[in-house]
Amino acid sequence: MRIVDVCGFYTPYGGGIRTYVEQKLALADRFGHDVTILAPDAEYGVREVGPGARIIGLPSPRFPLDRKYFAFTDAAPVHAELDRLKPDFVEASSPWRSASIAMSWPGDVPRAFIMHSEPLSAHVYRWFERLASTDAVDRQFDWFWERLREFGRNFDAVVCANSNLAARMQGGGVGNVFNLPMGVEPGVFDPAHRDEALRAELLAECDLGPDATLLVTAGRLANEKRVPMLVEAATLAGHERPIGLAIFGEGRARDKIVRAIAGNPHIRLFKPVRDRARFAAILASADALLHGCEAETYGMTTAEARASGIPVIAPDRGGASDFTDPPLRYRAADADDAVRAILALPRRFVPAPPTHRVRSMVDHFEALFALYARIAQDRGVRAA
Repeated sequence: MRIVDVCGFYTPYGGGIRTYVEQKLALADRFGHDVTILAPDAEYGVREVGPGARIIGLPSPRFPLDRKYFAFTDAAPVHAELDRLKPDFVEASSPWRSASIAMSWPGDVPRAFIMHSEPLSAHVYRWFERLASTDAVDRQFDWFWERLREFGRNFDAVVCANSNLAARMQGGGVGNVFNLPMGVEPGVFDPAHRDEALRAELLAECDLGPDATLLVTAGRLANEKRVPMLVEAATLAGHERPIGLAIFGEGRARDKIVRAIAGNPHIRLFKPVRDRARFAAILASADALLHGCEAETYGMTTAEARASGIPVIAPDRGGASDFTDPPLRYRAADADDAVRAILALPRRFVPAPPTHRVRSMVDHFEALFALYARIAQDRGVRAA
């Protein structure tokens, strides 16, 4: 099958979408598909990245809110490239202009929309959380829900990567919703990487001894990640028992997080760990992952933590909610309930078999491509 992804937010300089796209391209030939990414860029260019896998950059203006990105604005060059490539299946992922471009292309082929982002949870609910309930916000932003319902009418599949988002979409009247969880990078994260010496080293960095509880949080330091709330919760829980929090990440919210730490010696902010083996060892050596974001469509770090054999303390909404169980699941955006969840951890880490198997990205793309094949076959039967 020839698949073309109209990918409005791909950049080679980082981000979760880049990771997802590059893993899809790496696996395309394995599953017998030809995959092309159409991405906005400074100029036209074709980069072959493997057998049957390539990225085509189309000249586009820079995205004004982040200069690492470009943005599709004109449908004509994208449609011309789709006409030239003659795909059997079309994908889109940004809920803004690229989705409209993919929907408006006149080619008679099936298409899917991938929910890589969910702006209401990432931004709007957070902006208004002190003023209105999520139901009230949804009523005021019904224009956005109508756009999502339009996707359900025009795309053969609207793919969500967590059960909470899929249920919300279906409850909001969006059709053709499929829940296909993503997965972790195969062969990297494993409980066998636990290293008590590394754990003691990280606790020492937090001015604590090995009898303390080591929590880790990791990811981009952005407002929607709610790291200051995690700092507050860890500080309050630390009044009851010795708790260290090691934060790994960088981003625009760094100064706000430093102010929240306020010199607490038991909470340390580290640069992100790029070496995957080292990061896998850090996760496996912690006593739990502490997570604050309810806006993620999947929650890659939470999946990696579960694959590493440690518990996850996370909110009850968003992708992370699929990787935690009561009593470690807390009410989203509620620091007091996060304190309760932290204190529900055993004082000593006890290895336990996982309550469910964590998928790999191979599992995800096998299921995704099988869904596409089934949709294409069903459309062909209907046409016949």
